[in-house]
Amino acid sequence: MKLLAIDGNSILNRAFYGIRPLSNTRGVYTNAIFGFMNIYLKQVAEAKPDAIAVAFDLRQPTFRHKAVATYKANRKGMPEELAMQLPYVKQLLTLLGVQVVTCEGYEADDILGTLAAACTAQHASCDILTGDRDSLQLVRENVTVRLATNKETILFTPERFQEEYGFAPLSLIDLKALMGDSSDNIAGVAGVGQKTASKLIQAWGTVENLYAHLEEAGLTKSVHTKLVSGQDAARESKWLATIVTDVPVDTALEDYVPKPVQAEKVRELLLELEMAKLLEKLKLSDSAEAAPAQETHAPEAAVTRTEAPLTAEVLEAHKTSQEPLCCLWDGQTLRVRYPDALETVYVTTEPALWKAVFQQPHLTFGAKPQYRFLLANGVTPDCDVPPAEDGEIAAYLLNPTTTAYEIPRLCVTYHVPYHKSLGENADLEALPALHCAMMQLVQKQEMAQLLHYENQLTVVLAAMEHTGIRIDQQGVQAFGVYLAEQIEEMQQMIYDEAGHPFNIGSPKQLGTVLFEELQLPHGKKTKTGYSTNADILEKLRGEYAIVDDVLKWRQYSKLKSTYVDGLLKAVGEDGRIHTVFKQTETRTGRISSTEPNLQNIPVRTELGRNMRKFFVAREGCVLLDADYSQIELRLLANLSGDRQMREAFLSGADIHAATAAQVFGMPPELVTPAMRSDAKAVNFGILYGMGAFSLSQDIHVSVRQANQYIQNYMAQFPSVGAFMEKTVENAKLNGYVTTYFKRRRPVPELISSNKMVQAGGKRIAMNTPIQGTAADIIKLAMIAVYRRLQRDVPDARLILQVHDELIVEVPQAHAVQAARVLGEEMQNVVKNFLRPEQQAEFPVPLTADVSMGESWYEAKG
Repeated sequence: MKLLAIDGNSILNRAFYGIRPLSNTRGVYTNAIFGFMNIYLKQVAEAKPDAIAVAFDLRQPTFRHKAVATYKANRKGMPEELAMQLPYVKQLLTLLGVQVVTCEGYEADDILGTLAAACTAQHASCDILTGDRDSLQLVRENVTVRLATNKETILFTPERFQEEYGFAPLSLIDLKALMGDSSDNIAGVAGVGQKTASKLIQAWGTVENLYAHLEEAGLTKSVHTKLVSGQDAARESKWLATIVTDVPVDTALEDYVPKPVQAEKVRELLLELEMAKLLEKLKLSDSAEAAPAQETHAPEAAVTRTEAPLTAEVLEAHKTSQEPLCCLWDGQTLRVRYPDALETVYVTTEPALWKAVFQQPHLTFGAKPQYRFLLANGVTPDCDVPPAEDGEIAAYLLNPTTTAYEIPRLCVTYHVPYHKSLGENADLEALPALHCAMMQLVQKQEMAQLLHYENQLTVVLAAMEHTGIRIDQQGVQAFGVYLAEQIEEMQQMIYDEAGHPFNIGSPKQLGTVLFEELQLPHGKKTKTGYSTNADILEKLRGEYAIVDDVLKWRQYSKLKSTYVDGLLKAVGEDGRIHTVFKQTETRTGRISSTEPNLQNIPVRTELGRNMRKFFVAREGCVLLDADYSQIELRLLANLSGDRQMREAFLSGADIHAATAAQVFGMPPELVTPAMRSDAKAVNFGILYGMGAFSLSQDIHVSVRQANQYIQNYMAQFPSVGAFMEKTVENAKLNGYVTTYFKRRRPVPELISSNKMVQAGGKRIAMNTPIQGTAADIIKLAMIAVYRRLQRDVPDARLILQVHDELIVEVPQAHAVQAARVLGEEMQNVVKNFLRPEQQAEFPVPLTADVSMGESWYEAKG
């Protein structure tokens, strides 16, 4: 028999600190649960045990604490966000049939030691899973320790231990007796470090043997003196470090064979925690009908639905219905329920009927493909009267921290019964009640207007995807040939400079060439070799020819593989790329692009900017490009209410030059281009919550100088600092941060006990009101531009959105008119969408420059 004995606290801690904060919509943290179960499942799959036990510490003091008051006295208590997850892990393990073991007065290590000893006595094998090296003392021929580290799990057998330490595993307690253990506050012998202690134990095996031969051990006077004076401390330290093997727990190994999984209860718990991915890993996602998450729900009666074919007569009969129909479409089959036909689900695979349904007001889940279908069949939807209320968009607004928007999972989250027994009709049956529950929360959180805009935006995005953007395929191919030639030329130059060929794309081989063979500086060696990331190489740029060539080689290779080859693969039969815009992907509310990602076309270098030359207008047309100018800084001036920043914008001053004058304390006419560049970095650094160290790296000054710049900035624009401090405090209090348009983003990182995670949460809280509001505004601008073009320039098409930039394709004859529409709608978006009293909060206007050309490159100027 083989037992897998797990140190529950150790693995839970490793999972907690190794994964960013995650929580469900009720504020229960789940990152430690998720990480623990990932490690557990992986190790069970590898170890293939017959029996499993998971040991946990208890809050009560152990026999060690009672005997030595200083033992582990330096340990901080368990963070609250971890403590709330511990009961869930124990409950989950129990439901999975795994034995959870605790014993008052003893630590989890002692339980592991006892179970390992039981395995030895019963001629069984034992694997111990832990992240704590203390358990390595338990390694025997039949006991292997699986030591979990940040990168891998190391299997310690007696041979592996001997190879690393140079003595037997049991002597690990003697090593700690001499050198101590700061993590457990075990003193050891004062002044004796790991190197000296290791040599002594390798030579003498045990502390007792060392002290028995102290006078003949050939020690230096200093070490001899330390050992003599520290003899009592050594004995106490060894006692504290020794794992006991006689804890009064069940040692019958057959009792640890996992019991049957309580599948429904596991499913219910994980859905309550909103951990559907873990449910899938456990292969329980389809085990049975999902129970409601609240105990207040009574058991549901059996539900049945009759299926009938959807016909033109049915559509005509229900035209007078006062409530919207509910429909779901998977691209092949359409299922429809009318509120006044209580027992029937109508089903059709007839596209003509799809079209008729999609043109009626209806409730659905995932509306964009429906609009794409209408467009492909000659119907142009009107975003002013969106026919669909999209439950997926409502779910995204209520919880932007996930991408798992599926009706069964959402039903558990929002306490809506889900009747899995209805099979393919289960989602359709649940959707009206689910939508109602979500809408109540949307209204409570003041996001009803935002949801209305998002539903309108879905129409716009569908039209943009349908139209696509034309690609100059011959130009892309020629550019690819040029890049291939440059890559080959750079490769040969690098080989010549290195003195031999090697794999330039291998960080390990490149590191060896640069930092060992050529002896370049900044060679920081890690376990896997030298770091050759961009930060390291950028510091050497301009000083060593091979580094410049490697950076160029990387740039050319990235352009060739990702953008040239990637774009050519994505071109459709019509010669255009039809990217997919994701509306429920980002936490900030920004739209993302995929298949391919057109928002990530490189623009920082001239070579990268050349890619824009291959995005071209169709014959007889031009592209119009409009980009908001400094939108985030303008929003900062408006939302913070800072008088000086507002005045700088309203006077028409160059905001970066104005900031330079304030930060560097000199007249505007004496500001140099370099000062303006640094001030620009300060402006955006403040905006993104950047600290002095990061700013110093950006503008190449000392941390002290960067800190002074930040202090000067805050002194000159005091309302900015006050606005950001208030934003962070409100986020801590509420657990989320909002944009001007009430979009919420949870920030659980702010209450993390990990200072680095907490600092990241602070940056998120400071930036989201600005970046998120900018994202909301560009969405409103897209709706306004689409609507106005439909009315005034119907042959113009909005085809692309990249961050704060919109691109329109229009026949040359109507380009001037379309350009006017584009500029006016982008600049007046706040005035057009907000009430008069809200408009007063935006005294600094938004500006958008419009230009045109036959390609994106020309239009961008």
